[in-house]
Formats: sequence, C-alpha cells, structure tokens
Amino acid sequence: MNYGPIPTTDLTGVPDPLPDDVSVLDVREDVEWQHGHIPGAVHIPMMQLPGRLAEVPAGRTLVVCKVGGRSAQAVAYLAAQGHDVVNLDGGMLDWAAAGRPMVTERDGDPLVV
Repeated sequence: MNYGPIPTTDLTGVPDPLPDDVSVLDVREDVEWQHGHIPGAVHIPMMQLPGRLAEVPAGRTLVVCKVGGRSAQAVAYLAAQGHDVVNLDGGMLDWAAAGRPMVTERDGDPLVV
C-alpha cells in the first residue's frame, strides 16, 4: 500500500522538553520497550496497531521505534486513519544519544536494544 508522503522529523525538530500537547507512541516490541522508553509514552507494538486504534493518543503524536523504519510504517497507517502523527527519523537511538529522558522497566539504566 502506498499512503503518500510520511510526516517525518528528526530530533532537532522535537522540542526538549516535549510540549504538553504532544503525545508519544512507541511501536517497538515488548522487550525493546522494557529496556528503555520515553517517560509517559504509550506502548502499542506496530503489529497490534489495527486492533488497538482506540488506544492511540488523540491530538499531535510523535511515533517512535528504534531507528524510524517501523514508526514510518505506523505513521503512514495512522495518518490514513485520520490521526495527527509524525515519525521520528533516527528513533530511540537518536533520542538516547542526545541524552533525552528515558525510563526502564528493568534494573539498571535505560537503554535502546
């Protein structure tokens, strides 16, 4: 399927801290999420999106994965469903490298796997 241009930004286009009116949707798999994610992000693995559309945040949403590939696919799909979404090119790898806030569900420091 071709959804047309995918709204995308790199980390330089993402304010730090995130504005209150911007949500984050993380579409990585459970193990990736557990190791490290953005505080307050909603976690819906990409393959579960069609069945969990009601859980996608309303309003402006930044969609992330590890490097930006899966999130680009998710943004294309969600935009076609009418959601106001933007893909983070560079994903969680760039987020972590820039020292942006992260939390973990495991012992130790958060990390991107």
